Amino acid sequence: MTPKTSAAVLAALALAATAAVAQGRPDLVEQSLRDPGREHVPAQMLVQFRRGVADVDKDAVLGRIGAAVIEDIALTGRRSDGQGDLHLVRLPGGLSVAAAMRGLRGEPAVDFAEPNWVYRHQATSNDTYYANGSLWGMYGDASSPANAYGSQAAEAWAAGKTHCGSVWVGIIDEGYMHSHPDLAANAGANPGEIPGNGVDDDGNGYVDDVNGWDFDGNNNTVFDSVNDDHGTHVAGTIGAVGGNGAGVAGVCWGVKMINAKFLGSNGGTTANAIKAVDYMTDLKTRHGIALVATNNSWGGGGFSQALQDAIGRADAAGILFVAAAGNNSSNNDTTANYPSNYANANVIAVASITSSGALSSFSNYGAATVDLGAPGSGIWSTVPRRSKGQIVPGYASYSGTSMAAPHVTGAAALYAATHPGASAAAIKTAILGSVVATPSLSGKTLTGGRLNVSGF
Repeated sequence: MTPKTSAAVLAALALAATAAVAQGRPDLVEQSLRDPGREHVPAQMLVQFRRGVADVDKDAVLGRIGAAVIEDIALTGRRSDGQGDLHLVRLPGGLSVAAAMRGLRGEPAVDFAEPNWVYRHQATSNDTYYANGSLWGMYGDASSPANAYGSQAAEAWAAGKTHCGSVWVGIIDEGYMHSHPDLAANAGANPGEIPGNGVDDDGNGYVDDVNGWDFDGNNNTVFDSVNDDHGTHVAGTIGAVGGNGAGVAGVCWGVKMINAKFLGSNGGTTANAIKAVDYMTDLKTRHGIALVATNNSWGGGGFSQALQDAIGRADAAGILFVAAAGNNSSNNDTTANYPSNYANANVIAVASITSSGALSSFSNYGAATVDLGAPGSGIWSTVPRRSKGQIVPGYASYSGTSMAAPHVTGAAALYAATHPGASAAAIKTAILGSVVATPSLSGKTLTGGRLNVSGF
């Protein structure tokens, strides 16, 4: 179908009256669109049809605004929530996303339509590490070195809680350097895929997705370059190998990490974020891996019903969604930060604290919308480096709620390993119920406290 829309139709759509929709929160979407700080992909939109709507009827609906399907994002037969087909569509020149949304709002075949938001990672750079006092985020008040405002992971290690066994976590981010010496032993491999045979062995639509999938580049090479430093840094905090006398140690010294890369050089889109979340859910539901959480150190887009639905599908599969609270120094209770603000039961929103226990100057907060704080300022972890034209393993100190969230993801994996069979709800309750009360977080987070890995 070739999109062709007259100037008269475009003008009519731009002036179309607002009508009720069957599902979603158009009020939150429109509020997000009015915020100039939230990016979306021009001339693209996500459209979800009601279950059972025929292709010919979809074409007719989209044809009325001159739109065409670019890609199928979540089809009824492959989604666990039983809802209709979700498509990414291209709009004709001159038609804004806001106008197209209004033009579809009265369509009985359409559940909702929304922008394809753009997300960015939640980190800032500030250019061995445990022994020399650098890895404060892992310390406890009785460890050596010590820091009372660390995650207390070292206290858990001293009690013999170092490895997460067969527990898996998903890193939804950039790619990560799975060949890094501090990460290679913990790089998860898709159990349904045979490496290098050029076949989609597990039938998930992705060929040779052994270490995960790059949804930004649409290939199986999840680690591409030194630009994948953010994802590599996140991975190190969750699961860098500990006790090996080198580099850094993650909260879990032994854990399986699998990657869904959707952040590229221009950020990441809602469409690719949904595919990344569903990819993780599919790995658990069809392969039975013990995937307990995904780490989501990104944000910046507006409200998306489609993404919230995908997070809900992960919730139904028993997967926690650990999210960075954001780096705008703002109150998420009054100005929502997505995805951390989604009200799904499996979301854990994480603020950042400093090594002195203060709320980091950049960190978002929210007494009703941010769950707890965790170390996020001056965090050392794994990164790729370039040396003499080659990409080599390295280490760097970054700051951001991006750095705080993986401390919590690692804690979720450690709890799951030491409490076999614990549900996602039980893991979240344990993490939030064991926090240490912290003055800087009182009235700024739901718990008023900071992560305490040794408390469960």
